[in-house]
Amino acid sequence: MTALSLAGIALISLLAQWLAWALRVPAILFLLLTGLVLGPVTGVLNPDLLLGELLFPLVSLSVAIILFEGALTLHLAELKGIGKVVRNLCSIGMLTSFAVIGAASYFLLGLDWRVAMVLGAVLVVTGPTVVAPMLNVIRPVKEVDKILRWEGIVIDPIGALFAVLIFEAVLLGSQQEMVTHTLWALAKTVGIGSFIGVAAGWITTLIIRKDWLPVTLHKFGVLALVLATFTLSDWLSHESGLLAVTVFGIWLANQDGLDLEEVLAFKEDLAVILISTLFILLAARLDLGQLWQLGPMVLVLLCVVQFVARPLCILVSTHDSTLPWRARALLSWIAPRGIVAAAVSASFAISLSEAGIPDAGKLVPLVFAVIISTVVLQSLTSAPLAGLLGMRQPTPNTWLLIGANSVARAIGKALADQGVPVYLSDPAWENCKLARMSNLPCYFGNPQSEHAELHLPLTSISTVLALSPSRHNNALGVLHFSHQFGEETIYSLRSSDQHGKANRESATFRARQVLFGSDVNFARLSGMLARGGQIKATRLSETFDWSAYQTANPGAVPMFILDAKQHPRVVIGNIAPVPGELVIALQPPKENGVKSEANPGRD
Repeated sequence: MTALSLAGIALISLLAQWLAWALRVPAILFLLLTGLVLGPVTGVLNPDLLLGELLFPLVSLSVAIILFEGALTLHLAELKGIGKVVRNLCSIGMLTSFAVIGAASYFLLGLDWRVAMVLGAVLVVTGPTVVAPMLNVIRPVKEVDKILRWEGIVIDPIGALFAVLIFEAVLLGSQQEMVTHTLWALAKTVGIGSFIGVAAGWITTLIIRKDWLPVTLHKFGVLALVLATFTLSDWLSHESGLLAVTVFGIWLANQDGLDLEEVLAFKEDLAVILISTLFILLAARLDLGQLWQLGPMVLVLLCVVQFVARPLCILVSTHDSTLPWRARALLSWIAPRGIVAAAVSASFAISLSEAGIPDAGKLVPLVFAVIISTVVLQSLTSAPLAGLLGMRQPTPNTWLLIGANSVARAIGKALADQGVPVYLSDPAWENCKLARMSNLPCYFGNPQSEHAELHLPLTSISTVLALSPSRHNNALGVLHFSHQFGEETIYSLRSSDQHGKANRESATFRARQVLFGSDVNFARLSGMLARGGQIKATRLSETFDWSAYQTANPGAVPMFILDAKQHPRVVIGNIAPVPGELVIALQPPKENGVKSEANPGRD
């Protein structure tokens, strides 16, 4: 029966994730609702009965992995370039939210002061996993989009670390009668957690750089070390494990030249699995009766979180900035709580209950109530509010090129020269470096990753060109972005003639447009460029029409056509451009030094 229940949870969590993907909303919403239906509403799922004594250790270890994955994204060097507003949001703004929510929980709900402080600390975290999907739908102006994305990235580990410290302080304070003993116990916990985290980071860095562990075991090795770090630190000093794994992740993220791309990708996949399972289990354990007992004051707390805490946070964080009031108003509305808040609160509630602190059982229901209300309310209202304030981006017009190889760079440069915004992406650093040297913006990494969602300008992208020489990479890009932007805006270049038949028969490519026609592929374009071919733009006219262009440029491969208003469209088959339009085509190399016929229509 246990195996059947676990398999059912896996299938249901997959369905919840799929629904979130299909509807383009944060997955946490469906996961929580699913857990509520299976647990307190219908009684089908009882996590305590299902897992018994294993439940709490699994929750603690899962939270440790989630925090470690979040800490891996915090590069300290990037903190210098994210702007004063984001720094304020993650410092004085965070403290403001903590003070307002904690005070409201104590005075309005009558919670024990220790539970109120922990609740205020937990709810300062937004998190990129709920912010990013929302922003992709809202499409706020770039300044607001950048601030919210960076806030989610930075406050994820910092806010979690802050919550851990507050939790340790109140827990230790409840166990010690004297202030001196409390401060000493807190210092001991923080010291041991920090030391174990740094030591684990140093050892892991050494193991990877000295090749003491084969590359195939890096992902499993780091996972094992995370679990060992958490367990050892908790054994040496109770409740220091979460701090240790957070410091561990931050240490690894800030080591120069340490290749963690595969480790980070693995941790992202693992975090999705853990989050999906964990949230259903935690939501199924909720006691809705405790929320009903609190009565309408819960709604008052939700109003304080939405209408008081967040606006005050934005007010103190932007007091000396040049942001217009409309941008500040939109920032004041968008702050959905997410994964870290729910996972950490569940872990804290267990320890608070064991310590005999009153109202500890109310912590998780209150956190979940805030999560559901902020995600639902802000998902439904943020886009209309952004439109009303005039804070939405104009129609997306950036072209994303999957690949920064020689072909992609040449195409990107040709489009950029005509005023078409482009953004390249490539997992090879050498390709990205060459693109940036040509003044072409390039994302270094996998464009389908969670990291790319935070760093690529997805809200401004209108068209995607899959230009990788790898058919596999193109297929991944086509599948990923066709859902997000629509299949009519996704194009893929065949890698070679031998893959032509496979592409036509593949479901991945069948419904997508083939770039530049069925007889064009990456190998052909790459060879033409390598032999000296060039991508050039030619303006057609009444005296130099399309027929004259073809006569003057035999062997040219038409790629794009820009109309009189400079609106580009892709060549995917037979074309008939009219006078006044601009043809961008790859001209074949000049053979034996013989110049081609002069082109009177070339710009």
